[in-house]
Amino acid sequence: MKLICYSLAFVFILGVSCKSQSYEKTASGIKITIDSTVVEVQFYTPGIVRVIKSLPGETVEKKSLSVVKEAEAVPLNVTESDSTISLLSNVLTVKVNTKTGEVSYLSANGDALLTEKAGSTAFTRFNDAGNETYSVKQSFTLDPNEAIYGLGILQNGKMSQRNQKVHMVQNNTWDFSTFFQSVKGYGLFWDNYSPTDFTDNEAGTEFASEVGDCIDYYFMYGKNADGVVAEMRDLTGKVPMFPLWTYGFWQSRERYKTQDETVGVVEKYRELGVPLDGIIQDWQYWGDNYHWNGMSFLNPGFPEPQKFVDEVHNLNAHLIISIWASFGPETPQYKELKEKNMLMDFQTWPQSGKDIWPPDMNYPSGVQVYDAFNPEARDIYWEYLDKGLFSLGIDGWWMDSTEPDHLDFKPKDFDNKTYLGSFRKMRNAFPLETVGGVYDHQRQVSSDKRVFILTRSGFAGQQRYGCNVWSGDLGSSWDSFRNQIPAGLNFTLIGNPNFNSDIGGFFAGAYNKSWSDGTAAKNPLFQELYVRWLQYGVFTPMMRSHGTDMKREIYYFGKQGEPVYDAIANAINLRYSLLPYIYTTSWDVTSNNSSFMRALVMDFPADQKVWDMNSEYMFGQSLLVAPVMNAQYTPEKVVKVDEASGWNKGNAKTKEGFPAVDFTEVKSSPVYLPEGTAWYDFWTNEKFDGGQEIAKETTINTTPVYVKAGAILPIGPKVQYATEKKWDNLEIRIYEGADGEFTLYEDENDNYNYEKGVYSTITFKWIDANKTLTIGKRNGEFPGMLTERTFNIVLASKDKAKGNEIVSQPDKALTYSGDEVVVKL
Repeated sequence: MKLICYSLAFVFILGVSCKSQSYEKTASGIKITIDSTVVEVQFYTPGIVRVIKSLPGETVEKKSLSVVKEAEAVPLNVTESDSTISLLSNVLTVKVNTKTGEVSYLSANGDALLTEKAGSTAFTRFNDAGNETYSVKQSFTLDPNEAIYGLGILQNGKMSQRNQKVHMVQNNTWDFSTFFQSVKGYGLFWDNYSPTDFTDNEAGTEFASEVGDCIDYYFMYGKNADGVVAEMRDLTGKVPMFPLWTYGFWQSRERYKTQDETVGVVEKYRELGVPLDGIIQDWQYWGDNYHWNGMSFLNPGFPEPQKFVDEVHNLNAHLIISIWASFGPETPQYKELKEKNMLMDFQTWPQSGKDIWPPDMNYPSGVQVYDAFNPEARDIYWEYLDKGLFSLGIDGWWMDSTEPDHLDFKPKDFDNKTYLGSFRKMRNAFPLETVGGVYDHQRQVSSDKRVFILTRSGFAGQQRYGCNVWSGDLGSSWDSFRNQIPAGLNFTLIGNPNFNSDIGGFFAGAYNKSWSDGTAAKNPLFQELYVRWLQYGVFTPMMRSHGTDMKREIYYFGKQGEPVYDAIANAINLRYSLLPYIYTTSWDVTSNNSSFMRALVMDFPADQKVWDMNSEYMFGQSLLVAPVMNAQYTPEKVVKVDEASGWNKGNAKTKEGFPAVDFTEVKSSPVYLPEGTAWYDFWTNEKFDGGQEIAKETTINTTPVYVKAGAILPIGPKVQYATEKKWDNLEIRIYEGADGEFTLYEDENDNYNYEKGVYSTITFKWIDANKTLTIGKRNGEFPGMLTERTFNIVLASKDKAKGNEIVSQPDKALTYSGDEVVVKL
């Protein structure tokens, strides 16, 4: 897609003194020159509008990196009054004030949605690394009480992003996308990749970017949050499905130092009978820092790479491996990219060739970031990745530092040239391009294995590239933990449904007796934090334990029969019992633009109490999750064992010297149940009316989960890995009190045949008035599909609850062979 923009060498602010000229109709809207600014309005769909503002003069080309959609032919009614040109589709009205240049947006029935602030359009000329261009900004006027969401993964703990200023430059723990959506049902994508300030205050809501040859943004009206997400994905790309195995439990550590150690972790999980689907090999399997990211096993601890991969697979587990956006000077990638001038010169990780902290700069590593904006550089990246790792059968990619790491920042670093302009101009889109390069190349060479990428940064449109974005190297603290719910929800609301975090936080050393002695797994302060974070992780798109300073495998926390160990095991088993529900949700995300983690405002917009709620969310369409986000048994402040504190004094001690804690003591946690439906406690089946706050009794083994009345919930078998057993004996739970519907999705669990319609669905419908369940005729088929199975139907009620047990006694067991079945309960 190309756009012609124009430049003129002065500072210009579009204000009230502008002189109107006649407008020109275009194929998708209008173009009008108001004084010295060209304003173009383009309808992409009836509900998506692009606005481009430029200055007459020298032509410049711009290609959008995020937007993949071409404008549709949209029937429009264009009218003109004294000072207004109105463009009407069947969804949206756009008005351009021909005196001020102000653009405003209204719904088809005339409800005001958003208005540009008059006089706020600004172009400020400057020289960007030898290129004459502009800084650009545009302000908008929002209603005083209007909640807005999005902007990416933000570690500020806020749900609504009003009343703040955010400097948007990708970094380790903050991932930015220049997009927000409103509780009024519209979204706005500011299509710019340079460092950008988002500001919301009494003066207005503004995007101001350091580099912009023109102002370029998209307004979309979806009527509700799901509608806005759907339009953002229509504009910037749909979400492909991940394999079923990615939704199991993942164990990781910084880092496993030999292939035997990595394989040994999987063997230990199998020995203990604790489910596991994935193991992650972190950095330095390539050897020293001068061979950084060599994409080959040069470390003596990994002498037989093919055997390594095969052993993991033979244990019915999957392996993903660390790759980076930078290369050490002794790698062939570095040498080839250097020769072709495809590396950037600024400080990145690791800075030293010696593996010590702090870095010894007497031995600089020479590691440099590659130019991911260059298609030839992306080809080179994949060539080595394919030859060195993909050919071994490795299952997915841990693309670390995709923001990328930018250390000891100097403004001149942004003068680095990329294929598409200065690094300053392209900065925030780096993760989009480097992740997209791997996805596109793997899709070209293989359809048998779905692309799965775990990565540390994201930008608008990245949802189309088969990636799950994690929230970076967080400190291990309750504050960091609490920030993850709104971080994940706001990321979801920009259109990317795939979010996860390091369970327990990355830097856990403060919980050790000494920083790196690894004792935190026995420290009750960390145990409580870790278990609560893990329980939250059950209800995220990827459940992944990872961090440094200690070992986090379940067997370091104790043994079976001990409260902490059992709580960890029960959380993992709960995740696996929900796989039929989670995998169906994955299909719903891909096919119907749904979301895994759903801010309560998405499903209950009429309940204003949830507009700014940052502690609860829906997981899929049926489950309300209210994780315990505050310490109940230990202090939140890290307390050293030898500190004189009231918590330590007089307490019994464990054999490791930590204070003993009774994690079985009953506590309580507040839960708000949104209005408009009744709710069932997932564990007790106790029923509650919505629109109230309740106190949920908990121990360390309980996380508050509630099921919406009318929900139909499939419960899977007890397994050691996701595909161990077929879903031939599913429990189907019915939650009375409203009509309900659920469509169970199944396919081959991997490969891209689902894109060709190779899958099946079975729709369950519950009519509450006459207590009738209809199991519809199976639609579709795929190789290996079950032709006959048992459904165990359970009406949720208190007398069937079994505390933390997942299975229930069925009210009716029936055989299903693909034809419609009607059951009266």
